[in-house]
Amino acid sequence: MSNIGFIGLGIMGRPMAGHLLAGGHSVFAYNRSPVKQELLDQGARACGSPAEVASSSDVIITMVPDTPDVEAVLFGENGVAGGLSPGKVVVDMSSISPIATKEFARRINELDCDYLDAPVSGGEVGAKAASLTIMVGGPEQAFAKVKPIFELMGKNVTLIGGNGDGQTTKVANQIIVALTIEAVAEGLLFASKAGADPARVRAALMGGLATSRILEVHGERMIKRSFDPGFRIELHQKDLNLALAGARALGVSLPNTATCQELFNAAAAAGGKAWDHSGMVRVLERLACHEIGEAPPG
Repeated sequence: MSNIGFIGLGIMGRPMAGHLLAGGHSVFAYNRSPVKQELLDQGARACGSPAEVASSSDVIITMVPDTPDVEAVLFGENGVAGGLSPGKVVVDMSSISPIATKEFARRINELDCDYLDAPVSGGEVGAKAASLTIMVGGPEQAFAKVKPIFELMGKNVTLIGGNGDGQTTKVANQIIVALTIEAVAEGLLFASKAGADPARVRAALMGGLATSRILEVHGERMIKRSFDPGFRIELHQKDLNLALAGARALGVSLPNTATCQELFNAAAAAGGKAWDHSGMVRVLERLACHEIGEAPPG
């Protein structure tokens, strides 16, 4: 069993850390707010700083919202870097900039430690069910060391390539997820306004080529009007900002990604930045003057 540090115990991080405890590992935890009692009851040990987590652990996992948060946790005052010693592995499971990731890896490597970027897909449901998809960038020997830990949190664990490649894969994932949410929203909205029962439409589509995990989970949210996150719109906005900034740097046009970002922007402007990202449908509903599930105009 390993000594594992876990920094960032929010919607995703808390159940992920719980799976590590259930797997018999010692978990040294740090969060901006106090560590939840449920994790302490499972055996987690609360630490006073990221540096204390790093000094107590062989593998240090970060799961925080954005690129500046990762940088602060790693290299800020009392950060992870201050508690590292040679041979440790730092694993960032946040979704952040691939470019910044490469720089963070270089700085950690200078301390004779390995770095893995290992963002995840699957949301709160996947975190709770230990069924996350984990996309990893970094050296093969570090991946082999950490893979049994990943397998306690996810079912589809893939080493993509070098540092930054995991984050690049996550950005691609978020492009596909956003566009698919938009497509499901348009399809169900069209069906509902035309007078069809959207729940039955969804059930029929689940057996055909249009089926997807997003139609299954997010389509149900749209029909049941269940927009508690999940995965917050403001976080998906952040991920699409990474996609659009990367596209500009690469000279690539992502027109439908830009459209989805504008729909998320409109949702946030309407007070929905903390809605689940399936709440994008609410913007389309306002444009249609119709809410999924309403009776169509007579």
